[in-house]
Amino acid sequence: MPHTHEAGKAPRVPTPDEVEIVGLVPLLEPFFRGGVVRELMPAPLREAMETNGLTPRHGAVLPQLLAGQPLTVGEIARRLHVSLPTASELVGGLSRAGIVERAEDPANRRRILVSLAEDFRPPLETFVARRTEPLLRALDGLSPGERAGFLAGLTGWVREVQGER
Repeated sequence: MPHTHEAGKAPRVPTPDEVEIVGLVPLLEPFFRGGVVRELMPAPLREAMETNGLTPRHGAVLPQLLAGQPLTVGEIARRLHVSLPTASELVGGLSRAGIVERAEDPANRRRILVSLAEDFRPPLETFVARRTEPLLRALDGLSPGERAGFLAGLTGWVREVQGER
């Protein structure tokens, strides 16, 4: 059940078990620090992002495209838990930067498919490998059930932060 803050009502105080979890969140800050992310990013990708004023939100689209299968903007929106206009705006910025390509879906000409530009595939693969290394090491120590719980918890947290109910 979502923990929503109602106007005029004090926020719920975490339980002692929850305080332990909440206390870990600030310790993740170095993972998200811009300088650290920048250092891990290969030069071609970093330059394209910086030159075009792209943000981490734009960058969140890119790993979705690594599997090689082109995605519709709607599929990207669902994966990122964002609105269709937001996903379209993110894809537009990446397209203008030449990082992604948009093409008509041969099966349905009304749909546009988004794929990673081949020149950016190797730098993105390198970046994702470097960036995810700590998380993958942590996941290696989890059982399948623990992984499922971890995924469910993170997914729920993302939805709450983004205001999806």
